[in-house]
Amino acid sequence: MHDEATVVDVPRPRVGIQASMEIDSVRPHLRILHGMRQPANWLQLIRFGLVGGTGFVINVGVYALCVHPLAMNYRIAFVIAWMVAVTNNFLLNRHWTFDAAAGSVRFQAVRFFVVSAAAAAFGFLLLTAFVEGFGMAKVPAEALAVAASTPLNFLGNKLWSFRHHGRAGARS
Repeated sequence: MHDEATVVDVPRPRVGIQASMEIDSVRPHLRILHGMRQPANWLQLIRFGLVGGTGFVINVGVYALCVHPLAMNYRIAFVIAWMVAVTNNFLLNRHWTFDAAAGSVRFQAVRFFVVSAAAAAFGFLLLTAFVEGFGMAKVPAEALAVAASTPLNFLGNKLWSFRHHGRAGARS
């Protein structure tokens, strides 16, 4: 199964340097708008959300286990829970969400890890702010931090980790 979910390039007309610079500043916006009109992109986002939901349950479950019965420091628990969830999410996203089984596993895994680590760093900062700055309970703070980092994770994985190169180097 191969979805045609993609953020499509908008062709750039040949014009003068000034007009070209103006078009380049608008181009990402047009690509996003065009991509939002593609039903396959919405299906892919739903799949990503479902995979993320399982990862979220795994993440928060492992985190709660580490923080409460095992009495670990919440920061160490964050890292352990993230490692378990990121492994689950990579496998499911690679084979189901982005249908990227034809690509190099190592290449995709490294990119997925980089994107996930960036999103996790953002989530870690939020978790620390929620617990230390706002005095929130640790498990709800973890849940909010993971949820807040999800959009960053989706965009990075869609546009970089599992980007598909079709014939003639077409992006998808």
